[in-house]
Amino acid sequence: MSAITTTSAAATKSRAPLDRRSTPLTLGMLAFLVYFLLPLFWLFIASTKTTGDLFASFGLWFADDFSLLSNIERTLTYDDGVFVRWLLNTLLYAVTAAGGGAMLAALGGYGFAKYRFAGNRPLFMLVLGAIMVPTTALAIPTYLLFSRVGLVNTPWAIILPSLVSPFGLYLMRIYAESAVPDSLIEAARIDGAGEFRIFFQVALRMLMPGFVTVLLFTLVATWNNYFLPLIMLNNPSLYPITVGLARWQGQAAASGGASGDLVPLVVTGSLLSIVPLIIAFLLLQRYWQSGLLTGGVKQ
Repeated sequence: MSAITTTSAAATKSRAPLDRRSTPLTLGMLAFLVYFLLPLFWLFIASTKTTGDLFASFGLWFADDFSLLSNIERTLTYDDGVFVRWLLNTLLYAVTAAGGGAMLAALGGYGFAKYRFAGNRPLFMLVLGAIMVPTTALAIPTYLLFSRVGLVNTPWAIILPSLVSPFGLYLMRIYAESAVPDSLIEAARIDGAGEFRIFFQVALRMLMPGFVTVLLFTLVATWNNYFLPLIMLNNPSLYPITVGLARWQGQAAASGGASGDLVPLVVTGSLLSIVPLIIAFLLLQRYWQSGLLTGGVKQ
């Protein structure tokens, strides 16, 4: 009886550190939560104010005049609804680049992980080296290349560079190594399935959490891209939201009081621009959760 009691006490004592909560860690996480959510909170509050209230009232609370709906209406209708055009352009660029980039990364990562060919390792090292190159450093060479082939000031000037994601390829290669068993591929080959059929009907389903991760990363990167569209496009009807809102902000700053009413439109437009990203994360988060659970189980 004494031995059982001692064993039970030792087991309880060994589990005690796991049940203990760290107050400093909790406070640190709350601080990070406030740090990340405070700009979004300010953006929402500022979108409910008029031009005068933006500069006269307290920044982190509502003014007496709640103007959110009128600001949204003015943002969507200003200059013949050019903001809607910018939103559709951004949606086209981001969705096309994210879908194509994620598929190319999945194909490349699966190929690197499951096939052995001459130059496999050197080519993958080249991919790792490409991750270290900042995208802004490639903007000017990309512009010169695209100007030679006549793609400047077209949607392809934004979509094609965004299809290449060295980090996405690296991520899919690492994920494919553990998520797709070699035995399953061999069984499909024995059954007579071709390599593309194996990928699209067998492997891609297992790669879906990693695929969605790359999809979201590319979607956010293309949606928030500013420098590449700035140098590639000179037609305002082709602008994405980032360049369009910067143009409004520049007009408001250059003309002072004459375009002061543009300031609430810039703020409200910034708020509207993040709504599609929030919706995308909410709709696709279940794939991330399943991916984390898959990655946390050793196979």
